Amino acid sequence: MTDTELENFKDSKNLENLETTALFQVSAETHVRASADEVYATVSDLPRSGEWSVECTGGQWVEGTPAAVGAVFRGENHRPADVVAWAPVVRGAWTTDSEVVAAEPGRSFRWAIRDSSGRRQESVWSFDLRAADDGCVLVHSFWMGAPTEGIRGITADMAAHEKQRFFSDWTAKLTADLAATVHRIKQAVERT
Repeated sequence: MTDTELENFKDSKNLENLETTALFQVSAETHVRASADEVYATVSDLPRSGEWSVECTGGQWVEGTPAAVGAVFRGENHRPADVVAWAPVVRGAWTTDSEVVAAEPGRSFRWAIRDSSGRRQESVWSFDLRAADDGCVLVHSFWMGAPTEGIRGITADMAAHEKQRFFSDWTAKLTADLAATVHRIKQAVERT
């Protein structure tokens, strides 16, 4: 997320005194032999996420025009027991509601995870695209500013050294997940 996009996101939430230091800021990229518009059409079709995501198994649009800014997607997710096994993270199946916060065909698609009260959190997933020789470059990113409802729950009873270990382990997990996801998207798009 660029500084301008971060400021626009903050402004859209009416947040004040927000630190710009991210708890998580990870990304992965790959070259795809398809146009940015073709790749955008794939990645903005969130119900298909189960074809490439490590944790999201699919879901459905529950509010608004699918894939448009303001639309809400209810994602169905699953995490096995061995993922950062020592930490008290959600395991098994769960759902999340996300709100599309940017939708620029051929360029950028972003969504923010909502909390249990339906408010957008500083937990933003994105796909960004740029033209390249013989196709485009796909960049998949995750950014978290302030701790989300879930992160606060996970780390509430942790000592400082445990929190440090958790953030390190979770960053490694996210990095691997994003790399796997862009690889799977590349395969899915180039097969068609």
